[in-house]
Amino acid sequence: MKKAYRIRKNEEFSSIISKKHSKSNACFIVYYEIKKEENARVGISVSKKLGNAVERNRIKRQLREMIRAIVDFKTCPFDLIVIVRKPYLEKDFMANKNDLEILIKKAIIEKYGKGEFHE
Repeated sequence: MKKAYRIRKNEEFSSIISKKHSKSNACFIVYYEIKKEENARVGISVSKKLGNAVERNRIKRQLREMIRAIVDFKTCPFDLIVIVRKPYLEKDFMANKNDLEILIKKAIIEKYGKGEFHE
């Protein structure tokens, strides 16, 4: 995932989370807001409760790869914040990827309806 597609500033994280548009399941919470720039951007948050720095960085690398495969940054209408929960550690890569994909699609359907947005 290119750095241009990442949200890095604390103010941007806070503003998206404060809008309270979210979807969640056991492994993830996804906050979303209509994108403000030409491309969609994604922020990733991994709590210290999930492991030491090495583990958290591994999780972030996996998430960036999942997001790269799921999201088309040119056509996705949202900036996203993905927060990882503890059950993430109990599942394999593909199960987590499927869970994340379902959440992102639910967010798009909720905001745009079934026929108005296509990835």
